[in-house]
Amino acid sequence: MADDQSPKSDGTVSRRRFVQAAGATGTTLTLAGCTGGDGDDDGTATTTSGGSSGGGTTTVQMATDSDLDGIQSKFNKWLHQAGLSKDIEVETIAGSDITGKRQDKYTQWLSSGRKKPSLLMMDNGWTLPFIVRDQLLNLSEEIPDTTSMVEDEYFGASVDTTKGPNGDMYAVPMFPDLPTMQYRKDLVQDAGYDTSDWSTNSMTWKRFSEITADVKGQSDVDYGFTFQFKSYAGLSCCTFNEFLSSYGGAYFGELDNLFGPVGDRPITVDEKPVVDSLRMLRTFVNGEDDKHALDGVTGDISPEAVLQWSEEPSRKPFTSGNAVMHRNWPYAVNTSGAEENLGENLGVMPIPHGVSPEKAKYEGTGGAVAALGGWHTTVNPNTTKKEAALEVVKTMTSKDIQYKLLEEIGWMPPRPPMLKSDKAKNIPIMGRYMETFRKVGQNAIPRPVTAVWPQQRSKIAQEANATVAAQKAPDKAMSDLKSTLKQIENSV
Repeated sequence: MADDQSPKSDGTVSRRRFVQAAGATGTTLTLAGCTGGDGDDDGTATTTSGGSSGGGTTTVQMATDSDLDGIQSKFNKWLHQAGLSKDIEVETIAGSDITGKRQDKYTQWLSSGRKKPSLLMMDNGWTLPFIVRDQLLNLSEEIPDTTSMVEDEYFGASVDTTKGPNGDMYAVPMFPDLPTMQYRKDLVQDAGYDTSDWSTNSMTWKRFSEITADVKGQSDVDYGFTFQFKSYAGLSCCTFNEFLSSYGGAYFGELDNLFGPVGDRPITVDEKPVVDSLRMLRTFVNGEDDKHALDGVTGDISPEAVLQWSEEPSRKPFTSGNAVMHRNWPYAVNTSGAEENLGENLGVMPIPHGVSPEKAKYEGTGGAVAALGGWHTTVNPNTTKKEAALEVVKTMTSKDIQYKLLEEIGWMPPRPPMLKSDKAKNIPIMGRYMETFRKVGQNAIPRPVTAVWPQQRSKIAQEANATVAAQKAPDKAMSDLKSTLKQIENSV
């Protein structure tokens, strides 16, 4: 998902020309299952039997999301099958699917020197702030053989987001995240459209809006296109980033500027491609009579509710069959594609585009762009169970476990060749869409993570959301945003 939800958000298959990422903030939240103060251990339970060493069972707490928490028993079974000592058990602690909220909780824990959880699942977009504050264990020093292997075999952009300024790795990628456009294949085909080449070809937003409106009109669904446009971190890092990039726009000009230098790079949010993307969204939500509507796109295909939706609220109507099109992360494909939901009536294609790459102002934009997402495994440097935690990290690099997580949850494997494998293609549900994910990964756009991104992302989300809500004119909102972003850059 996204910088904020992400529910489930680099590697992705190759969005990897990919660059790097790190930075974010959130709100508040108490991770379910986390109780009590900070004892000397991290939830370790000692038993009188078990373990080849005869020392009992070491329980390592891992802060994660509801997906992994829901399969804790299976996860432990897979770890043991992959070679983890039977003396070690992982206790998962489910946190918010809004990653900014989870980041805030981690900040509280690590800043206070809390010893548990030992392991923390971190969004690739905000691992760096913890690294520069010396709040994560240096894995290049602790498990150099593993980090060397990861460097060689994992998606390059994903690996980049695990590193500190010294070049060492402080995290191991767990999975990359690649957003797609999901659609009701049955409704689209019943309306007379040929979808045979949709899985790897991006259509224009103009064509997309026409088809969506037509199919909705011929069907009994309530919604045409559902997506996430709530004012939250996921909007600035991902959804809005995709829309504006698909028109050839950018936050800071050329993609080489994404990670700085802060204060010495152009701010380009007021340029026509960015403004046009917002005008398109206003048309989708408010209709073609909106005075700032974009000519050439069909309106009234999205509900006003998108202005309050993050990933899960936006997914539910689509999964239940009540929408034609839906933008979301791979986890949603796995959920909606289940037989009890849409099954093989689920279609998946790349995100549509406003202009072709050849006509885009900035290289790397235009065409079927997708926001770069992903999650990592990190180690709390204060844990008293360091050796056991490191064993878990090493074991999680097992390909067998990564294939199982793809099948069970829909998490993309962090090794590019795995997406092309027959084993991946034969996995129920997700295997049907591997070619789409590979295509999407080729044009992934990272978020512009720097030390000031946590401040900037909230301002971006506020202005974008207010614009589509018809509270501000698109050009005025982006002009104001440019001034705000420049002020933040110059304050460093």
